[in-house]
Amino acid sequence: MKKIIAIFLVAVSLQTSAQKLPPLDKSPMDMSYYPAGYPVLKIQNKITEPLAMRLMYSRPQLNGRKVFGELQKLGEVWRLGANEATEIQFFKDVWINNKKLIKGRYTLYCIPYANKWTLIVNKETDIWGAFKYDSTKDVVRLDVPLIKNDTTEALTIVFEKSDTGANMLMYWDDVKAVLPIVFKN
Repeated sequence: MKKIIAIFLVAVSLQTSAQKLPPLDKSPMDMSYYPAGYPVLKIQNKITEPLAMRLMYSRPQLNGRKVFGELQKLGEVWRLGANEATEIQFFKDVWINNKKLIKGRYTLYCIPYANKWTLIVNKETDIWGAFKYDSTKDVVRLDVPLIKNDTTEALTIVFEKSDTGANMLMYWDDVKAVLPIVFKN
C-alpha cells in the first residue's frame, strides 16, 4: 500500500512540475500609496499621517511605440493602464473637482486628447480594460492639461503632497498629467 501511495505522489509531483506556468506579464501590476511608501512606513513605525488612498494599476511600456494617437486613439476611453482597469481606493472621503467622493473603491478611466486628458472616476470596479465602460456609473469627470515632459518608458502613477491634500501624477510617453485630490476634515 505504501508503494502505491509513493508512486501516486511521484506521478502527481511530476505532473505538477511539468505544468507550464504563465509568462511574466508585459505590463506588470504596481501599486502607489498616499502617503508614499505607506506599508514600509507602517512596519518601521514611522507613520506621520493615516493612509488616505491606494492605487492599483498595470504599467504598459513604450517599447519603441507611439502611444497617444496611435496605440491609444485620441478621444477614446482608455483604462489608464493595461490589463484590468486602474482602481483607486480612498480610505476617507475626498473631493475631486469640487465633488465629494465617499471612501471606497473606484475605477479610473481617461480619454486622451492632444493637449488634455479627461479623467473619469467610475463606481464600477473589477473591470478588464475599458471594453464594458459604462458612463452612467461615472461619479466625476474633469479635464486636466498635459504638460510636456521627458519621455517615460513605463506608465508611472505616483502621489505627492499638496497644500489641500495630494496630487496624483501620471507620466507616460512625453507627457505628465496632474489630478488634484482634496482632503477636508
